[in-house]
Amino acid sequence: MPVTSVCFDSPLLPGSRMPRPSQGDLIAPGTTPTDRPDSSISLGAVGQPVSNDLQREYAMRFERNADYRRAVWQILTSEFFSRWTPPEATVLDLGCGWGEFINQVKAAKRYGMDLNPDARVKLAPEVTLLEQDCSARWQLPDASLEVIFTSNFFEHLPTKEGLRRTLDEAFRCLKPNGRMICLGPNVKYLAGGYWDFWDHYLPLTELSVKEGMELAGFAVESAIAKFLPYSMSQGFTPPLFLLRLYLKIPFLWRVFGAQFLVIARKPPRR
Repeated sequence: MPVTSVCFDSPLLPGSRMPRPSQGDLIAPGTTPTDRPDSSISLGAVGQPVSNDLQREYAMRFERNADYRRAVWQILTSEFFSRWTPPEATVLDLGCGWGEFINQVKAAKRYGMDLNPDARVKLAPEVTLLEQDCSARWQLPDASLEVIFTSNFFEHLPTKEGLRRTLDEAFRCLKPNGRMICLGPNVKYLAGGYWDFWDHYLPLTELSVKEGMELAGFAVESAIAKFLPYSMSQGFTPPLFLLRLYLKIPFLWRVFGAQFLVIARKPPRR
């Protein structure tokens, strides 16, 4: 099965592409992920070539503003998303990248899923890294998560089929009444600017994501068309007090927002 490549564009938002694994990351026949000498779980497509373009893309876009992005995510996690991430929860950051979200969220157990090798050194020691194709079976038991968070992720999947398999795995791994929180660029409000990033594939809106999640069995609680601005990867770094103000005034979302926010729940019975 081909490895899914995932990346994140907005420096407001965490995550990174999931590059193909190196030969050192491949699982030998007859072994399991827990046979690896490191603390992560790594699954990839055997025999696929190494590409460091994915690491380079992320570093080129965001390294110069890394401290600012961490500060942004400290505000987002503590002052906005904390209402859906109780401290006793088990949380997965799907496409965690450098861990801007999962490193800062308060939770009893934290997972990050990504194939960017940089995640190994960027994630906090308390975060378990799952290095694997997001559209393959996740290395987690059924009904083991309370929250799945993903940001600027879906648009980098090469096919709708891969996205659907990813949603199916998210549904399987969530506990009944567990939630999935999804952010991403809304193509309705971006026109040609959506394609300014090399690694964008799937053009999506809040309604197409809502429909896909409903097909996978989720009950969508909220589908906000315009939430955060599109991207700051060109160096736009407004003062942090403006972010706090922005989050408190939804009217501003309708003016400046270009990313959807979709929140869905796994019903008690499918």
